[in-house]
Amino acid sequence: MSNNQYPEITIKALFLGVILSMILAGANAYLGLFAGMTVSASIPAAVISMGVLSLFRKSNILENNIVQTAASAGESLAAGVIFTIPALVLLGYWETFNYVEVAKIAAIGGVIGVLFTVPLRRALIVTAKLKYPEGVATAEVLRAGDDAKKGTTDDGSGGLKTIGITSLAGGAMKLCQQGFAMWHSEVAGATVVGKSIFGLGTDLSPALISVGYIVGRNIGILVVAGGLISWAVAIPIYSAIVGFEGDALDSAWNIWNSKIRYLGVGAMVVGGVWSLIKLFKPLVEGVKASLNAMKNQASNADVPLEEQDMPINYVGIALLALLVPVFLLYLDIIGSVGIAALLAVVMMVFGFLFSAVAAYMAGVVGSSNNPISGVTIATILFASLLLLAILGTGSGVGAASAIMVGAVVCCAAAIGGDNLQDLKAGHIVGATPWKQQVMQIVGTLAAAVVLGLVLDILHTAYVIGSPTLSAPQATLMKSVADGVFTGNLPWTFVYIGGAIAVALILIDLRQERIGSDFRVPVLAVAVGIYLPITLTVPIFIGGMINQLGKKAGGSESSEKRGLLMSSGFITGEALMGILVAVPIFISGQKDWWPHMGGLTWAGPLLFIGMIFWLYKSVSKK
Repeated sequence: MSNNQYPEITIKALFLGVILSMILAGANAYLGLFAGMTVSASIPAAVISMGVLSLFRKSNILENNIVQTAASAGESLAAGVIFTIPALVLLGYWETFNYVEVAKIAAIGGVIGVLFTVPLRRALIVTAKLKYPEGVATAEVLRAGDDAKKGTTDDGSGGLKTIGITSLAGGAMKLCQQGFAMWHSEVAGATVVGKSIFGLGTDLSPALISVGYIVGRNIGILVVAGGLISWAVAIPIYSAIVGFEGDALDSAWNIWNSKIRYLGVGAMVVGGVWSLIKLFKPLVEGVKASLNAMKNQASNADVPLEEQDMPINYVGIALLALLVPVFLLYLDIIGSVGIAALLAVVMMVFGFLFSAVAAYMAGVVGSSNNPISGVTIATILFASLLLLAILGTGSGVGAASAIMVGAVVCCAAAIGGDNLQDLKAGHIVGATPWKQQVMQIVGTLAAAVVLGLVLDILHTAYVIGSPTLSAPQATLMKSVADGVFTGNLPWTFVYIGGAIAVALILIDLRQERIGSDFRVPVLAVAVGIYLPITLTVPIFIGGMINQLGKKAGGSESSEKRGLLMSSGFITGEALMGILVAVPIFISGQKDWWPHMGGLTWAGPLLFIGMIFWLYKSVSKK
């Protein structure tokens, strides 16, 4: 029996896909608010699916593919939501998270993202033959599970066991640190040399080590390089020129927060625009090829199942229909029919462009490395300047409206990159594209239902925007939109960041010309400039573990074990972060958990132990 004759969307696959979409959306929401980065859930979802579906007498590779498609759509939507929507609370436009509004924004943006990427599948996967590294890896995991079912290898339960053990370890560390306050979440220090402050530190999070392991050496080095541009170059120069008062570490954080992180804003905006310029020609050619193929499909009923997308006319009708709720969303904030209609059109144009950029970037660097925040900042900055020209500086709703435009675009772009990665995995294993596209919509809607509640729980327990849950991207979006309207955006730093980005682009062009395998994608460095140094250091450590494991002669199965362990650490820590928040949310008492301090030494020790455990596992021959 060939793969395309297997049943794909079955009741058990549908049910499991919806449940995993909800769980992984919640876990990734926490990770993004905490770390400012999210990771793809396709591989852990595929492993969990194989473990669960193996309990049934009849299950197949295409069912597992359908489950991971729905589950990873939910995880991606979480990124779109948490990078933008908390900014509405940080701005003071919302006092708390409006569950219905969050669900509405997430569902509309996510479904638009799925629809925008339907004509891109053939363009980027079949015509351009992009790599989609995580899509290929997911397909390999699915094939391994299928071989196992036929009696040749492990049935996926071994992978499930690895994820389970590391989830418990990551969760236990989070419970001790966040719930019982046994140790601090980070180790950091600063020193003064002459008149300059130099600071360095690391967060004690296994999840961040795991993010670094998944993104690999190249991105790990670039992210920490961005952090060092801020903390080893910019802060020392600024503190020497302007001066500072009080404690060195506190002063360094204040300088970084009020001035230096805006270097990252400038670098992200330039990086986002550069991505568009670079991708314009291949995308135009790809969309033309896709439309031609769909015309042929309409005139030829014998198109193989593996090439059947959602009909383009249905996609067009659905997008036109979605313009109505988008228009109503903006009308509710802005109150003007004309401006709301303009914003709806702006959102659709930027939504398509940036969904395409995200889809292309996922094909080049993978979904986990996809710089969604860069394109969202570009959208919010453009929308803010447009609204400033129309409404003037006195508008109380201008910044909130710009954030709302960015929120829908960000959800669409986040889903766009993930969808193409899943469709690449489906292309390899012989799945039916339109069935995957339907399940992407199902997974998106399932996640939209829970994300408002997750945000509410986390905000009640930790206060989103506080040091415990800093929501780096959402804080940035708020600062950019608010800064345009109040006139207090530190434009000098934005411009310098833009100049740094131009220099990085020139370096990358040289690397491309000489055929180097070490590329310098500008948005990876820009993210590092913007993130706190304590987050970039463990990401770098994780990237180096990946590299050193390969150097030590680690086998392919060791690398896969590392991927599964990393997925477990992330899932366990993120889910425990939510579970710790639940009793605080229910009781309304911030100090619900008893504090058991005095074990400050244990945090760094366990953190080093986790690093050693991961390294030993991935370096086995």
